[in-house]
Amino acid sequence: MSVKTLRPIAPQPGRPLYITARDAVREAIDRGVFTPGEQMPSTKELSCQLAVSLVTAHRALQELVSTGVLSRSQGRGTFVHERYLERKKTLADTRVGLIFHAESSLADYFHSQILEGVRQASQHLAVDLIMLRYGEDIRGECNGYLFVNPLGDEAEHLSGIAKPKQPIMAIGAKVSNKRVSCVDVDNVDLARQAVAHLIRLGHTQIAYVGGADEISNSHDRWSGFLAACTERGIRPKNEHIIKGVSWRLEERERLELIRVLSGPSRPTAVFAAGYYFALDVYGAAGTVGIRIPDDISVVGVDDPPSAAHLSPPMTTLRQPLVQVGHSAVTTLYEQIQGTRVEPAQRTLWAELVVRRSSGPVK
Repeated sequence: MSVKTLRPIAPQPGRPLYITARDAVREAIDRGVFTPGEQMPSTKELSCQLAVSLVTAHRALQELVSTGVLSRSQGRGTFVHERYLERKKTLADTRVGLIFHAESSLADYFHSQILEGVRQASQHLAVDLIMLRYGEDIRGECNGYLFVNPLGDEAEHLSGIAKPKQPIMAIGAKVSNKRVSCVDVDNVDLARQAVAHLIRLGHTQIAYVGGADEISNSHDRWSGFLAACTERGIRPKNEHIIKGVSWRLEERERLELIRVLSGPSRPTAVFAAGYYFALDVYGAAGTVGIRIPDDISVVGVDDPPSAAHLSPPMTTLRQPLVQVGHSAVTTLYEQIQGTRVEPAQRTLWAELVVRRSSGPVK
């Protein structure tokens, strides 16, 4: 065990004490007090040396482990990372601006899963994430930018924020700007899988409930749905097509859905091109007294844990959202480091998860 000691730290107004403790340990490592591969003092010893609580000392060490300065070995202790010196420049310089559009909710399943993938990759690569307000890098401190699910021309706006050689990555959407890389799920194929599954069950009267065409994913899901129906000689009825203006139906649109499901020529199945759209279909079916899947089958998109616990459990298209976020950060990191020069476009695929909300025509 190392017998080297650190000086006590003093609280700084407006700054969390664990941050001050973290920086004190980091500075000691940078000065050579602790060298790569060397074991650090225990949390208890560190709290005594820095004159802070055990909780503060633990949080400071955890921060350094998360950023790759330290490494932990179960049952052995905490050590200065063997590769710290060679990674030091990267650790200090790689900062990525993270941008969400104003309508995003980090509490919903789609965004939370992508953000988890972003977090995992950022921690592994020691990338600092900076949430940018209003999509503007006022301080000019970022090396690249991640834009999650941009709407309309928002990704084009990023070109005016980034410097000429700074890479830009769009997550969960396709963009026309050749300078912008993107990682997305093949939403056309996703919709095709849904239609193919329903047709195999004998359905020909299939309704569509989804978002506005201005949203990249919604546009692709509608295109895939329509193409799959057309190829099989199915022509969806206009009254069976409901497109919301947001990520779920508004009151007027829900009333329209209820009208469709209660009418004499109601569809036998619905492809709901989003998880909340599928929940709206469940709600409308319950309102008009029709049973899922006896009277109408439902296929949704995204597969949060709640999907398996609905009544009945929902058939979904499971998107690899954590992988999308992870891949986006990894690709952007390679561009920042210069190991990948050209903008990249990567496509992942959804998986059909069959449960009891879809069944044969009766």
